[in-house]
This record gives sequence, C-alpha cells and structure tokens, in this order.
Amino acid sequence: MKIYEMKIAPNPRRVRIFLAEKAIEGVEFIELDLQNGENLTAEFKQKNPFAKVPVLELDDGQCISETVAICRYFEESHPKNPLMGETPIEKANIEMWQRRIEFFFFLPTGMCFQHTSGYFKDRMNPIKEWGEECRTQIQKFMHMLNKHLENSRYIAGDKFSIADITALCTIDFNRVNRIDIGEEQLYLQRWYNEISSRPSAKA
Repeated sequence: MKIYEMKIAPNPRRVRIFLAEKAIEGVEFIELDLQNGENLTAEFKQKNPFAKVPVLELDDGQCISETVAICRYFEESHPKNPLMGETPIEKANIEMWQRRIEFFFFLPTGMCFQHTSGYFKDRMNPIKEWGEECRTQIQKFMHMLNKHLENSRYIAGDKFSIADITALCTIDFNRVNRIDIGEEQLYLQRWYNEISSRPSAKA
C-alpha cells in the first residue's frame, strides 16, 4: 500500500496519526510537493481527479481519497484500537463531533490560510475578506470547544477518537494563521497538552 501526501499538510498528518494510534505498519509514504504542482499532473489526477492529498493506493491499484474515507478503510480492515467508536451511540457521537470539527474548525482554518497567505495565489483567487471572516469563525469555535471540554476529557467523550486527531491537527496548523489557544481557554489547553503528548502526535 502507498499513501501519497505532503507531510507538512494537515490532512496527511491526520492519516499518519490514525495509523500510529492503530499501530499499522508497512505503508509506503510518497511525498508530493504541492506548491510546485506535483499533485496537478495527469498521472496523479488518475488517482484523485480533485488533485488533493492524501490518497491511499491499495496493492491492487484501487485508490481511496478523502481523509476520513482512508481512515474508515483502516478502521474496518484493522478493528483493533477503534477510533471511530464501537457501539451505535459511540459511533454516532464521534461522527457528530468529527463533522463539527471539520465543518466549523478545520475547513475555516484551511480557508483562512489559503485566502490570507497567498500560498496558492497562482491557482486560485484569494479573497482576503473571506479569509479574515474564517479567522473569526475559528476563534469563536475555539471558545465553544473550550466550554465543551470543561466537562469532557476528549472531544467525543471519555475515549480518544478521530475527532481528537482532527482537532489537534487543526490547532497545530493554525500556527500559520497566527491563531493560538487563548490564555483564558484553560480546558482547551488542558486537552491540548494531553493529546499533543501522545506518541502518535509526532507521526
């Protein structure tokens, strides 16, 4: 199996942490340079027509893109150390928080970066005002998440899950947006200290 990625990008990191938590080995990682357009080649678009990373290529040549879909493949094929829940209520609760994190935290983080940094200005039309609106959304969500974590050890309850992985990668990537955990966000900081100290966070 191969995973095409750019190691510093947040989505591939989510997959690497997921694999580390499940102790899955034997996957070959192939680094692509997104800024120089290595993901825009006709060859790579055969693997993912949206030209995004990560992409999982199975031994038979089938390709799976989209971060959570890749994680779902490994969750089902390697059920030990479940990160997407075991019971119906656990699965639903984790998916609920995973989607909240993606829609209201991870996505605005990416949009803030793309529309304020100029990193992809050669292939998109950055709208600075939209980037700054996304910055406001990020900060509001972090306040909400801090309040939520006052009564919850992890994002989706008392077990570490994919929702924690997504939130960790989002917070870390927000350094490029110059957004940090606020001094008053004590519960979010407590959660972050615990999650970022896990061995998988270094994957």
